Amino acid sequence: MFDHRTQLLLVLFALAGSCFACSGDEISFASDIRPILADHCLACHGPDEQTRQAGLRLDLRESAAHVLGDESKSELVARIVSDDSDEQMPPPDAPKQLSAKQIAILKQWIAEGANYTGHWSFSPARRPAVPRLKDDEWSSNEVDKFVLRRLRESSFEPNDRADRITLLRRVTLDLTGLPPSPAEIESFLGTDSPNAFEQVVDRLITSPRYGEHMAATWLDLARYADTDGYQNDRYRYQHVWRDWVILAFSNNMPYDQFIIEQLAGDMLPSATFQQQVATGFCRNHRINSEDGSIPNEWHVENVVDRVDTLGTAILGLTISCARCHDHKFDPFSQKEYYQLFAYFNNVPEWGIGPNNGNSPPFVEVPKSWPNMTLEQDVAQKPEQVKLSAAREKDDGNGLQRPQAGSPTTVMVMAEMKQPRATYVLARGQYNQPIKSRPVSPAVPELLGIPPVQPANRLELARWLVSCDHPLTARVAVNRIWQQLFGVGLVKTIENFGLQGDLPSHPELLDWLATSLVEADWDLQSTIKLIVMSSTYQQSSIQSEQHRELDPENRMLSRGPRFRLHPFVLRDQALMSSGLLHETIGGPSVKPYMPPKIWRSISNNTYKQDTGSGLYRRSIYTYWRRTIPPPTMMAFNAANREVCVVRKERTNTPMQALTMMNNKTFVEASRCLAERMLEHDPSPREAIAHGFQLLTARRPNDHEANLLIEAYEEFMRAYVDDTRAAKKLTSVGEKPNGSSLDVSQHAAMTMVASLILNLDETVTKE
Repeated sequence: MFDHRTQLLLVLFALAGSCFACSGDEISFASDIRPILADHCLACHGPDEQTRQAGLRLDLRESAAHVLGDESKSELVARIVSDDSDEQMPPPDAPKQLSAKQIAILKQWIAEGANYTGHWSFSPARRPAVPRLKDDEWSSNEVDKFVLRRLRESSFEPNDRADRITLLRRVTLDLTGLPPSPAEIESFLGTDSPNAFEQVVDRLITSPRYGEHMAATWLDLARYADTDGYQNDRYRYQHVWRDWVILAFSNNMPYDQFIIEQLAGDMLPSATFQQQVATGFCRNHRINSEDGSIPNEWHVENVVDRVDTLGTAILGLTISCARCHDHKFDPFSQKEYYQLFAYFNNVPEWGIGPNNGNSPPFVEVPKSWPNMTLEQDVAQKPEQVKLSAAREKDDGNGLQRPQAGSPTTVMVMAEMKQPRATYVLARGQYNQPIKSRPVSPAVPELLGIPPVQPANRLELARWLVSCDHPLTARVAVNRIWQQLFGVGLVKTIENFGLQGDLPSHPELLDWLATSLVEADWDLQSTIKLIVMSSTYQQSSIQSEQHRELDPENRMLSRGPRFRLHPFVLRDQALMSSGLLHETIGGPSVKPYMPPKIWRSISNNTYKQDTGSGLYRRSIYTYWRRTIPPPTMMAFNAANREVCVVRKERTNTPMQALTMMNNKTFVEASRCLAERMLEHDPSPREAIAHGFQLLTARRPNDHEANLLIEAYEEFMRAYVDDTRAAKKLTSVGEKPNGSSLDVSQHAAMTMVASLILNLDETVTKE
């Protein structure tokens, strides 16, 4: 066995993808050289012609050959080791300077012949062979074999399997966004069937709650909201599209169909109502409705948002960088940006939205929609799409200011009869079309030009999900991995380009991507494969060795552990307290918010719902872009202004204060307390029941004793102050019809709040 220091070096070496170059170790261009060039050189010597200096492009060997040479004659080496400020590269005033180790790596690379290789994500995924490992009693499926090989290469062993209760809670939260019920816990623990966990997974994936939970991540990515954004932030009615997403996940719509319908469902032959609704994905962007705004300017901003969302959500690339100039790091030109722009430029929209309501084009929603499923569609011909009451201008390049769509409509995509002309825009400005640079729809060269270029949105969508596309499947499975493990196999989930992180397990990523395609884009099968793996089922307990050798769990040496999504925190509180109202779909609801929450930016009044509307799942919460729900934002929710696929988690005092004092959580605590005491009037048993509702397990003796002590202390306080007890047990709109002693109820409410705030409660372990 290696000593601890040697093992640390081996692990760090593996994590860096062989970045520690030394004598005898061959340099990898992909993992050793390209990151150095991207960070230090390509801004001035990369793809962007406008900022390229000395005619030198270092990302292509044919352009850089004259400065490479061998080590003794290489101009590149001479420049990076020079002490002459006029010769030194990067220049002395550059923000990032090369370290001695990076210089040594570049010198060794040149000495070895300065080989170039293509960027990993721009080449089609090829199905790798599953590793064959000796003495492998740990692996449950192919996922584990890739992980175990990586662990063994670093002289690491995987964690033990998590206990059954932890596993049940983990997978239930991951697949439904809600904790397991006591009955589900009892059923799972009461069987010794070897297939018990798989049966749980199958039950959860077919639950209506699964579709709601999976849709929540997609809504962040799709920048879904109930208002237009910008200063006026007018109302819009787009919840029917949100419900389409929930139905699509619930019915396990194949991912390729999911993408095609959202990008171009209106262009499918005999497009149905639901296929038209799906294209609301492309219309979820902000829409300016301010008087005095310039329609052409905001039309361009709408199209730009569609292109950028496509780049981030489906391609995993920072293509928005090419709006104003050639991309400085990825081989993606400004012309290619506007070729993608051309696919989305023919929507019959005016640029400026109506004062309130949906902006055309939109479709009327059938009255039968609330009771529909994807199998019960309403046939509707494309020509039934309402463009607006306005007529097209003579030049065919826009519409007059349109009439607003009502709450019974949903915004969709449509194509103009006469396509708009598209030009490269100088510096990305709407009013600076370069007439000498007209463009037609086309896909970027870096992703491989097909024999026939996609001519329209529908062909573009089909190209994105073609079996040889290098990015779509990789990006999709990486997003699933992030949802389950907290971080993707590619950590920079939004950037698979040259400045993005390398995959921690590149062969596993490609195996999962090709498996998704071979399974006819069945997302549920991919999710089931991952959660059935021993990798996923590891204990999340972190040892000192883990903290030192694999602090971010990039080697997957233990199970996932991270704070719950803000939606899940609220929904868990509602469910455990018996408040959750589980109606699926419908208009967004307005639960508790701070008083006068909207008055700071407008005269619109937040009219709080009553009854069941207060207790719907968080995915149905009304989302105003300029003032999104503060509880969700406190826990790092995406603000829905633009496409967001990755949010950093923070830990702040505001989060603890929210969980302790927000009306939603206080009301949940007092209703949970009532539920606990009605289950068993004995404080010890009542506390154990509440503890199980939130953590899925009973407290141990030490935990139970601490909670009993807290309860007794609270009892003494509330016996002396019944007014405070009555005030606490009256928080929220749900009437307190309990016959419980008010001091006892208040004391148990405080204990319930304490349990709601436990680290174990707010964390998926």
